[in-house]
Amino acid sequence: MSSQSTLADDDLFGEAAEEMRAEVEEHLDAAREELPDADAVWSAEADNILGVLNGLRSSLDVGDAEDNLRQAKKTFIIGQRAEAFDDADDLEEEIASVEELLETLGDAGDLVGELTSTMPQLRSQLQDAADAVDAAESEADTDEDTEESDADADDTADEAEADD
Repeated sequence: MSSQSTLADDDLFGEAAEEMRAEVEEHLDAAREELPDADAVWSAEADNILGVLNGLRSSLDVGDAEDNLRQAKKTFIIGQRAEAFDDADDLEEEIASVEELLETLGDAGDLVGELTSTMPQLRSQLQDAADAVDAAESEADTDEDTEESDADADDTADEAEADD
């Protein structure tokens, strides 16, 4: 009876291991389904760079992918520690691949966020610089006009003295 009980326990353990593997795979599939569409990240329609950046930031949203990856990792760790998987290398590689992709998306989102806040500030600074150039040119034109007016006044005064 003891050997029969052990056999049943082994069968149950095998079934549980298969279920755990299936659960990890389901969570990984769900995580992949939540990832942004490659075309949505690549193409953009907007009137200006800020619109493009906001669109890109939205397209980088990973939805529930992180939660699904977390669930896959939890189940995987339990199964791995229980030595439930005959070959866990493929699952470990898939988890690492999805995790790396999520990190890359997060990094890209951070960069886009920085650009989104930097570009309006840069535009403002460039506009201020252009306004300063315009003001300097206007002042130079005014100085030239004043010098010409002064020269014309001097010429008129000289002509008036000569007439006297």
